[in-house]
This record gives sequence, structure tokens and C-alpha cells, in this order.
Amino acid sequence: MENQMPSALTFTILLFCFIHAEAQSVILSFKNNCPFTVWPASLNNAGNPQLSPTGFTLTSGASSSLSIPAPWSGRFWARTQCFTDSSGKFTCATGDCASGRVECHGAGGIPPSSLAEFTLKANDGHDYYDISLVDGFNIPLSATPQGGSGGCSSTSCAANVNSICDSNLAVKGSDGIVIACKSACLAFNQPQFCCTGEFSTPDKCLATNYSKVFKQQCPQAYSYAYDDKSSILSCPTGSNYLITFCP
Repeated sequence: MENQMPSALTFTILLFCFIHAEAQSVILSFKNNCPFTVWPASLNNAGNPQLSPTGFTLTSGASSSLSIPAPWSGRFWARTQCFTDSSGKFTCATGDCASGRVECHGAGGIPPSSLAEFTLKANDGHDYYDISLVDGFNIPLSATPQGGSGGCSSTSCAANVNSICDSNLAVKGSDGIVIACKSACLAFNQPQFCCTGEFSTPDKCLATNYSKVFKQQCPQAYSYAYDDKSSILSCPTGSNYLITFCP
């Protein structure tokens, strides 16, 4: 049987599929403005594809980017003070995903760590994104829409929460300097801080003195589980996004 050349209709269909696939991708860029190296990582929500890579190195002043197939939802964070020991095991002082490697391969970061969370191409035609300190804080970060229809707002936690961290929440490095700040839920594991049990509804789980300190430092960020009104932002689908560490 002779090979037949694809028809013009076939080429048209293939071109449409290619353009359509490209249109569904979101470019997420990363910029490290910190005076030290960070190791960004990602974790997809259940039912969403794992990104590649799931972790990488970003030196001070460097940039990188990922193409994300939308719809997609998940989170990003930065690991700090990472090193590889004599046995080849990769470990980080904050945000470590305990994979033993630079890539996390589907493992989440060990809190506390600052999070940038995204739901891209939701059913209502919007993207949703936020900066969350619900799992605590390790370094400042921001999320900024780029391109698209315009008019979408950036969100950030630009303050160094470690500098004012309550001693009951502080995580210190080997030199005694605070390198991360736990959330009250992580530190005390009590229902009133974690919004569980009898405090599992928004009317019962309210801001605490601990979460209020986080909110004072970073007004745009989630400070506890039900801090929705001032913390989650939306943007019409079609934008790309920039995550900046130490904005």
C-alpha cells in the first residue's frame, strides 16, 4: 500500500490542535531577588499533572520559567539553605520536601514555608491565586500577572516576618538566627488555630493574635485558613505569572 500525503484538511486540524494546545499553556516565571540562592519547588493538587521539573536551583539574581498545561492547580515555594551531604542526599533548612534530591517528585514542602498558590483556568474562565502563610513563613515572595487582558493585581508578602516572629513560633538555624516562622496551627496544633473540630466554620474560626501579626506584616496574604476576603485574587484566563522571591 502506497504512503499517502496528509490532506490539507489534516494539516488544518493538526494546526488547530497545536494552536489550541499552546493557548492552554500558562508561562510561570520565577525571579530570585534574594541575596542568596533558593531552590523553588512545586506540588500539584490531586487530579492535576505533576510539573517538570518539580524542583530546581535559582541563584541570586537569576530567572527561570515553566510552561504549565491549564487547567492546573497547585502551589510553589522556595527552599533555603540547601546542601548535598557526603552521601549525595540533598537537604534544606526550610521548605525541604524530604525527597533527598533537588526535585521533589510529588512531595510537599515541610512547613513552615511561604506559598504561592494557583488555580489556572477555572470553570468560570478565571485564574485564582494567592500568597499563603497558613503553613508559616520562610522568605518574602510575590505573584504578579503578566500579559493577558490586563488590569489584574499582584499580591505579595514582601515583609520579613522572621524579624518579628514570636519566640513560640520561631524556627532557628544552627547560628541561632530565625530562619522561619511557624503558623499558630503548626506550632500548637489546636482547633482554634487550625480551624478544625468545633472551629471548622468561618463564623467560629476567627483571626487570633498570632494570625493578626502575620496580617499586619503582609496584609495581602492568607494569615489563617478562613482569611479569604482580602487574600485570594482572580484574573481572566489568558495571563502568565511571575513569582518573585524577596520582591
